[in-house]
Parts: sequence; C-alpha cells; structure tokens
Amino acid sequence: MNHDSPPAKLVACPGCAGPSLYAPSNPFRPFCSARCKNIDLGAWASEDFCLPADTAQHDEFSSDPKLP
Repeated sequence: MNHDSPPAKLVACPGCAGPSLYAPSNPFRPFCSARCKNIDLGAWASEDFCLPADTAQHDEFSSDPKLP
C-alpha cells in the first residue's frame, strides 16, 4: 500500500500571479501567502467579486401573477 502524498506542484497565485506551492505544506494554497489570501477575501467581502445572476432559470412560482 502506497501512502506517498501526491507530488507538490507550482501554480500561479490567483492574487499576484507569482509562483505558489500547491501542496498540504502551504496553508494558503492556492495563494502564495496570507497577504494574497486576505486581499482576495476582502474583495469578496466588499462585493468586488460576485457570481453572475442566473436569470435564464425560472422557479415554479415565477408564472404566478399573485407573486411579485
């Protein structure tokens, strides 16, 4: 039975585009540092990032004229 962990790899940090170690030894992965991770979290918290609204999908009540 092989208990070796998968090999670590370098990826581009989503915050600064610098090299980031994508491995369990990097607690900030996929970010390269706490700074990049916190900047990203702050951007989400201040709503600089948002997920697109799904307006194409209607729920079962969308055609009910009594509902707003």
